[in-house]
Amino acid sequence: MLVLYGLGTTVGAGIYALMGEVAGSAGMRAPLAFLVSALLAGTTAIGFAELAGRLPKAAGEAVFVNQAFGRRPLTAAVGGGVLVAGVVAAAAVTDAFAGYVAELTDGPKWLLSVGLIVALAGLAVTGAKESVTAAATFTVIEIGGLLLVLWAGRESFGDIFSHAGELVGPPTSFSGWSGVLGGAFLAFFAFLGFEDIDSVAEETDDASVNLPRAVLITLGITTVLYVVVAAISVLQVSPERLSESDAPLAFIYEEAGGNRDVMAFIAALAMVNGALVQMVMVPRVVYGLSRLGLVPAAMGAVSPRTNTPVRATLGAAVLITVLTLSLDIEWLARLTSAVTMAVFISVNASLIRIKRKDGPTTTFSVPAWVPVVGIVASVGMFIAEVWRILS
Repeated sequence: MLVLYGLGTTVGAGIYALMGEVAGSAGMRAPLAFLVSALLAGTTAIGFAELAGRLPKAAGEAVFVNQAFGRRPLTAAVGGGVLVAGVVAAAAVTDAFAGYVAELTDGPKWLLSVGLIVALAGLAVTGAKESVTAAATFTVIEIGGLLLVLWAGRESFGDIFSHAGELVGPPTSFSGWSGVLGGAFLAFFAFLGFEDIDSVAEETDDASVNLPRAVLITLGITTVLYVVVAAISVLQVSPERLSESDAPLAFIYEEAGGNRDVMAFIAALAMVNGALVQMVMVPRVVYGLSRLGLVPAAMGAVSPRTNTPVRATLGAAVLITVLTLSLDIEWLARLTSAVTMAVFISVNASLIRIKRKDGPTTTFSVPAWVPVVGIVASVGMFIAEVWRILS
């Protein structure tokens, strides 16, 4: 269930809505962009898995930093960063949902977005078990959608090996690397989700063992799916045409002879799932921060009837609505990636400090150099994105 919950975040807007944007930046090397993002996310994911096993608490990132450094301003900043990333990510996938549903109906995007947020907020307050079960169901459907895309483009599988250099080979020019890194920064958004698994840590059996396993399995499945789907996508449709579509996977599926509406419907469910997972995660971060005394206790209050943080859920719904109606998905995705990279730097620094202070752990453990590589990778990607924008 934890893996399905994690996949519910990762396998969503990132691949269903951003495939075109990544292809527009990286061209035929879109698979390489996703692979670079996987390596970047992976350096932090395996360190995150150790921390989740050591400290299986809601608002995990803030808890990690608090345990490592014990400085309230830093803990508050990291907790705030997690909240911002969660709310912005939810807004991004809600915007993507409206774009896909607009392929099926004539309804206005703003009304579709608001309707989704209200419905998910209602589900999120009913209980964690109900929300995670719904997320698991949606996850199975959206993975099925990716498999449909692969099946429709099965004739291109043979071309993957003959075009390997063009798909994942290193660029030979600065502009080529600029495009790949720009696409990787966007694709990084598609891998976000493994860090949300700890939001239900206190509602998980044997969390110190199951959380690390779920984090690593989630990242592994996501990486394989994304790289293969990206390869089939750019082999089926030129990156230029792909970048012009608001519903790229539906477009690819149609080009391969499938029913566009079927894929648009599955993609819409993927967006619903991504938004639902964030709607579950954000209020639990607020709850965790309230226990650290960093937000008013009233905001983290749990309903005695549903055992969910109702006020925090409603507050998150309002913020998500405002962002969805104000910004476009590419800007939201880039903002989410930037904020999350800052959080990842703090988490990796926390792991270095906790390893030195608390010693080895009896659960999952990684070598001491792993969080150092995580910091370097996150800082490098952030600098590369700033350079790309300025140039």
